Amino acid sequence: MLTYSHQNIDQSDIEAVIDALKGEILTGGKKAEEFEQALCEYVDVKYACVLNSATSALHLAYNALDIKNKIVLTTPLTFAATANAALMAGAKVEFIDIKSDGNIDEKKLEQRLKTKSDNVGAICVVDYAGNSVEMDEIYKLCKNHNIPLIDDASHALGACYKGEKVGRKADLNIFSFHPVKPITTFEGGAVLSNNKELIEKIKLLRSHGIVKKRLWDSDMIDLGYNYRLSDVACALGINQLKKLDNNLKKREEIAQFYDKEFEKNPYFSIIKIKDYKKSSRHLYPILLFPEFYCQKEDIFKALLDKGIGVQVHYKPTYKFSFYQKLLGQIKLENADNFYKAELSIPCHQEMTLQDAKFVKDTLFDILEKTKKGYCG
Repeated sequence: MLTYSHQNIDQSDIEAVIDALKGEILTGGKKAEEFEQALCEYVDVKYACVLNSATSALHLAYNALDIKNKIVLTTPLTFAATANAALMAGAKVEFIDIKSDGNIDEKKLEQRLKTKSDNVGAICVVDYAGNSVEMDEIYKLCKNHNIPLIDDASHALGACYKGEKVGRKADLNIFSFHPVKPITTFEGGAVLSNNKELIEKIKLLRSHGIVKKRLWDSDMIDLGYNYRLSDVACALGINQLKKLDNNLKKREEIAQFYDKEFEKNPYFSIIKIKDYKKSSRHLYPILLFPEFYCQKEDIFKALLDKGIGVQVHYKPTYKFSFYQKLLGQIKLENADNFYKAELSIPCHQEMTLQDAKFVKDTLFDILEKTKKGYCG
């Protein structure tokens, strides 16, 4: 099966992990600090805290911003953890509709803030598929309303916006190291920031809220969690980070092949990356034209039958039964239509251009044979 995304594990990664396994300390050693420093240097920020998942990173980011009993404004087009972690931190969640590129609509965000902003504890945006949000406009909105900004850049390690790495601008920036992301630590995540106080708070919460005093003596000064990332995982992350730019280059080659081959086709549209952005190409979404919406499940199954691993990113968070019970029925036109249209096709560094041609040919063949018809 040609999966929609895939980890890149080579002999150097295996050797890094084996070396860490032979070390005296498997968790709580120096590898976490080494990985944090490497991430800071890569993204060009001052401080980082690595954790056992991006969900943990989000949870502690929300906690550090003290958003309990306040509202978090976020996108519905993301993995559920973006909103879930806000609820876990005691906040309420409100969804803002998206644009045609899958990113939160900064104009609709501005309209929402004009109605009332003093009850908003944070805004959390997501760089969908590895393509940056309009960060300058969103950052300005947050500053004007004195609202902290979280960039859930889980898709976007290595992406750029106006010549700068994604993950520098927000108060807190989140990355994921799940195996389908550009680099992996098995599971894992990180919070990056230029705010020392916030990162120190997150590091305290990462390990039970306990600080060492002297010798055996320690003190628990806050209610924290066990969200540490092991030294073995960090060793893998350090080695993976060295290969990131090369992995992104390979992903971009596949994506550019698709961009050229899919131009003006009669079945679907693609997301064009603006000149001042560089995507990490975590995903390659195609957006079926409306006459294919009702046949999407058949198209999905047909691609799987041909050995092409596809996925849908994402079912809007407000469509889950948990959120329907919590918030009632919500309709956001752009997010609803994006969900009806979207398929993520294989695009990653483990593919060849021949693989990409197979995906293109097979996709076109299936769509050509699909009976068009608008939903009744």
